[in-house]
Amino acid sequence: MSLYQASFRIRHECPYRELSERHPDLTIREWYLHDCQVLELDAPGTPTDDLLAEIESMGTILHRSIDESGLHVVTRACLCSLESSIVERFEAHNCLYQPPTVHRQGWEHYSVIAFDEADVRALHRDLEADRDIDVRSKIELAEGTLPYSMLAPVDRLFDSLTDRQLAALRLALERGYYEQPRRTSLRDLAERTAVARSTFEEHLRKAENKVLTNAGEFLRLLTAPADANPLGVERTAADAPSASGADGD
Repeated sequence: MSLYQASFRIRHECPYRELSERHPDLTIREWYLHDCQVLELDAPGTPTDDLLAEIESMGTILHRSIDESGLHVVTRACLCSLESSIVERFEAHNCLYQPPTVHRQGWEHYSVIAFDEADVRALHRDLEADRDIDVRSKIELAEGTLPYSMLAPVDRLFDSLTDRQLAALRLALERGYYEQPRRTSLRDLAERTAVARSTFEEHLRKAENKVLTNAGEFLRLLTAPADANPLGVERTAADAPSASGADGD
């Protein structure tokens, strides 16, 4: 199976792209997170009052520092609607988006992974119909490899988990439940909560199952091109991927 990586830049109406056009030294990295965006903004030198005012108006400032290296800001914003967004166009053409989106000097820079070169061409035709687009590169990836920048979006990994399932998973992780050897037990974890052990274990097992299931597409994408079988698994037609969270050694 061949994989293709395409990188391109586009122009269309977007407040972050337009901000980078007004301030050419500014670089904005954008990650999608559920119903908002997390933005990392960097600019060398001393920022102007106009730039600081525009950043303040974008959303909630999570971090800001100004030193000899320049400006560094992390903010959460909801200025760009995700409805009918470009990321949805990627998915419509079977292309996997690689975050972050980079806004620089009035351009939005994107990178995608595709299973078929024809999907990349179809995506290109779709985007150039209503946007300025400049393809920077299109390469066939070596079999069995994926770029290290390929990150699974956080909201995809934790999609459908309830608040209690997320809390159980975080508690188990922070208390060393997944370390070898384990530093805690299910009983000890449950005693730190207001629920019974059986209830806590149900929350944790469902959380594990959902996370592994959500990560499955990225795992299969990473391993599908490889012919190696390091575990010596005996494969049959009836085999199917499993995402259970059993208490094994």
